[in-house]
Order: sequence, then C-alpha cells, then structure tokens
Amino acid sequence: MQPKKITDQLSVSPQIMPDEMGQARAAGFRSIIVNRPDGEGADQPTFAEIAAAAEAAGMEARYIPVTMGKVGDDDAAAFGRAMDELPKPVIAFCRSGTRSATLWSLSEAGRRPLPDILERTKAAGYDMAGVVARIANGGKVVTDSGASGHDIVIVGGGAGGLAVAASMLARVPGLDIAIIEPADVHYYQPGWTLVGAGVFTPTETRKDMGALMPKGVSWIKAAVAAFEPDRKAVILEGCRVVTYNKLVVAPGLKLNWAASRA
Repeated sequence: MQPKKITDQLSVSPQIMPDEMGQARAAGFRSIIVNRPDGEGADQPTFAEIAAAAEAAGMEARYIPVTMGKVGDDDAAAFGRAMDELPKPVIAFCRSGTRSATLWSLSEAGRRPLPDILERTKAAGYDMAGVVARIANGGKVVTDSGASGHDIVIVGGGAGGLAVAASMLARVPGLDIAIIEPADVHYYQPGWTLVGAGVFTPTETRKDMGALMPKGVSWIKAAVAAFEPDRKAVILEGCRVVTYNKLVVAPGLKLNWAASRA
C-alpha cells in the first residue's frame, strides 16, 4: 500500500489488495473508496473481495468505478457525497491513484480555491493540468470555453501592467494587446509613500481603470483562475479561455491590511 496524502481526510493510492486492509486500518484509515472498475485488470481483486476484507478490518467501503479517461460529472458528485458521508480519514484508489485524485479535485471545485487543489494534488504526485478548466468551471464538463486569443496578454492592470502595455504600443503601434484585470479602480501604489510627504492626496492615487487603459488595448474585466503555459493559455474565472503568443504576468501585490499597525 502506497498512500499519498492530499488532505487530513483523504489519501489516494495505486491498487490496494484485500490483504492490505489490516495495514490500512492500522495506518488510521476508517473508510476506503474503490474507483477502479471490476475486471479492468486480469490480476485485480473484485470490489466484493475488497469490501469483505475492509469490513473484517473494521472499515467501510464504497464503490465508485470510473473508466480511465472518462470521469463524469456524476462520478465527481458521487465522490463528494462519499467524502461527506464516510468515516474519515478515507483512502481511495484506482490503478495508479490518478482517477481518485481527479475525482477529489472535481468534487472540491467551488469548495476550496483552485490553486489549493492544484498544489495539494501536485504535492501528492498527481498533475491535474488536464482538468484545470473543469475545476475552474465548478467541477463540471466545459461545453463552451469561450476561447479568445491575443498576440500579447498582460495579467494585471496595475502600474506595471499598464506601463508595459503603453511602452510596447509606443514602440510598435497596432499591437494586439489585452490586459486582464477585474478591478474597476486603479490605485497608484507607488504614489502612496508620497501621500505622507504631501506630494499626493489620497484621492489622487485613485483612478478609474478604464480611463487609464492605453488606447488600442483590449480590457478583459475578469480574474485569472489558472495558467496553462503548455497551451499558451490562461483560464479566467467562469472558465473562459484566453490564448496568447506572449504573456506578461504583473498581478501586483496583495496587501494584508489585517496585519497593518498604526
């Protein structure tokens, strides 16, 4: 048995055999989810055999079989229900563990941030790049990605992103540039340090985002959910896909106001 921890409540594993149920229970697992269909491999045990061994070891078993490459929305929903209902911690398995990790990722869409899902599965050794768009779409199959493309895509409409766009257009007029920025208001953070010195007033550092967009730039008013560099694409919240030839990432800083002290 080779459990790979994703959360405190779930680990995934390649094929687990009936004679490993005692080991699983000794490791603290209270339930097992089988995601490998019976008969997929000639040498694999059936779910009935796994369930009987699990019961003998004092564990609950749930059968959610998924064919390789065919993880459906209903499968992900069933996995989520099983995680809600079964005693924890749970260990789930298929042939390699990938289907189990995929089911968890899709079932957690909307419950936890996308970066957290990707980081946890990657740390366990599973790459969810193939289902990023689905996770960003709430775990559902994407029927219309709404893909669009630009020569240059800039993520972030702060001082850095706007300056890069303006500089490029000054050198090569007519470039196809899009800036992805969800905010309506632009705060000129470099000027904040000068407010105390009396150079700027606070209101002077606040501008309408649309008024600052360089002429000829397409403003995509949305937030980025994930990057897919292999496809030269970024996925926006709501699952819209934007492709590019060149990408500039300038999202700026996230200020922790709660940690500020007067």
